[in-house]
Amino acid sequence: MGGFTHFNEQGRARMVDISDKHETARIAVAETSIFVNKEIYENIQNGTMAKGDVLSVAQVAGIMAAKNTSQLIPMCHPLALTGVDIRFDWHVKADTYQLKIKASVKTKGNTGVEMEALTSVSATALTIYDMCKAVDKGMVIGETYLVEKNGGKNGDYKR
Repeated sequence: MGGFTHFNEQGRARMVDISDKHETARIAVAETSIFVNKEIYENIQNGTMAKGDVLSVAQVAGIMAAKNTSQLIPMCHPLALTGVDIRFDWHVKADTYQLKIKASVKTKGNTGVEMEALTSVSATALTIYDMCKAVDKGMVIGETYLVEKNGGKNGDYKR
């Protein structure tokens, strides 16, 4: 099983030892989106969704998800995050209502925060779906991807 970092000599799963890696400032930004109908868009914008302030609840869910990524993704290390910021940007064209969700996650440590950023935007979108599904179950969560990351031995990445 040589060459696979998440397997030991017996071919069994393991969490990679990062104790020899240098501590550096790490930042990752991820993005996803959710497509909603006009009624949901208007309810979110006007603060009239029956379950409450959708975007505020979704932001808290995204922050909690980033903080708990190691409990969801088996080989992720628990990290002391130094910051999580979630932003929303509506894109409205004709009858298309797309809410872009972007999460920036920071830490100072031995491993990156890409998975935390990706988990954050995913949980944010799922929370929006959950809070709006009574109005329309046809919402679509869009592509989820890493926008950029900084820090670490593999250097910086920008999509």
